Amino acid sequence: MSEPPRFDRGHTDDLMSFLAASPTPYHAVANAAERLEKAGFRQVAETDAWDATAGGKYVLRGGAIIAWYVPEGAPAHAPFRIVGAHTDSPNLRVKPRPDSGAHGWRQVAVEIYGGPLLNSWLDRDLGLAGRLSLRDGSTRLVNVDRPLLRVPQLAIHLDRSVNADGLKLDKQRHTQPVWGMGDDVRDGDLIAFLEETAGLPSGEVTGWDLMVHSVEPPAYLGRDRELVAGPRMDNLLSVHAGTAALAAAAGLGSGLSCVPVLAAFDHEENGSQSDTGADGPLLGGVLERSVFARGGSYEDRARAFAGSVCLSSDTGHAVHPNYAERHDPTHHPRVDGGPLLKVNVNNRYATDGSGRSVFAAACEKAGVPFQSFVSNNAMPCGTTIGPITAARHGIRTVDIGVAILSMHSARELCGANDPFLLANALVAFLEG
Repeated sequence: MSEPPRFDRGHTDDLMSFLAASPTPYHAVANAAERLEKAGFRQVAETDAWDATAGGKYVLRGGAIIAWYVPEGAPAHAPFRIVGAHTDSPNLRVKPRPDSGAHGWRQVAVEIYGGPLLNSWLDRDLGLAGRLSLRDGSTRLVNVDRPLLRVPQLAIHLDRSVNADGLKLDKQRHTQPVWGMGDDVRDGDLIAFLEETAGLPSGEVTGWDLMVHSVEPPAYLGRDRELVAGPRMDNLLSVHAGTAALAAAAGLGSGLSCVPVLAAFDHEENGSQSDTGADGPLLGGVLERSVFARGGSYEDRARAFAGSVCLSSDTGHAVHPNYAERHDPTHHPRVDGGPLLKVNVNNRYATDGSGRSVFAAACEKAGVPFQSFVSNNAMPCGTTIGPITAARHGIRTVDIGVAILSMHSARELCGANDPFLLANALVAFLEG
């Protein structure tokens, strides 16, 4: 293998900006779309008829984005090369009746989304962001990116055995953040505050999808700044790398032998079963319409899908120096060791031997090292959008990612070079 690409800190700097600007899936897809627009992509509406023009296009639906580039003269049966990822992260999300409180504290009622490390949300300055639905049916993004809320931890004087027995949190009673003082808790106060923040008239908001986020910005860490600490790396790190890779692959234009695609879904952290999740119809519908818009038949669609490959890119576990026994003894992925090839013979990951060859070829072409990840047999294995994509669409799928620590924490940790190496491997894959 050739020498790895020279580390470009500019890519990691841009990742950190992307993480900070994307506190919710809705913000993440808006920021991805903005980057693709600068690369010449244009948005198409699902309700419009699609044409056969070449070039970059994308569809936005809620917290999901599907983007693709059709080379000039691409036949209808041209295979797709897909980078799959997800835009959501475990967090705390606002309930339908947000305003609560007791004992002189004003609080926000939240529900737990996905499987967060709950202790990581304690005693942390939190903002509030998401999507507001208005009376006319339109939506507005909102982001209060300042210390607004806090989930206060119980003092050790009132829980003397916490360090010996471990922290035990009741998901209902112990996770509700405070955001002010007062005994007069009125329904509508939080939404009225957000209407004012967004510059909307009172009573304009009729629905909302809101979630809390840490306002501490991403940062380089370590003696030589060789690590990156930040929120939502699972899995905005892959969304960012996939967006950059698609824009780079589109630069080849007619030199492409396939149709490169970015598919970033919502709701992976709670099962992917939604109209914007990987288990929904969004990806299949977009790929089929792309084939049919170019004059293709069902036969062309079948040929295109049969020749397609998807890299399902999600974060994986780096070996933890304090808990090395929790990892497989022969597989100890390291940060900055290159992207992971994720394997599970029970199909919690979709990788098989032929998929390994596809990823190995892309890494070799890019000059990028890669590592293998497999779970300890005594530890249940997580899963990704990979098996869902393979089963739903019949597309050969390979699970990959970047090794991190503190997965599902409010603040995760990766090597500063790994995001750049992943993006390089994805470019080589999308180019075919």
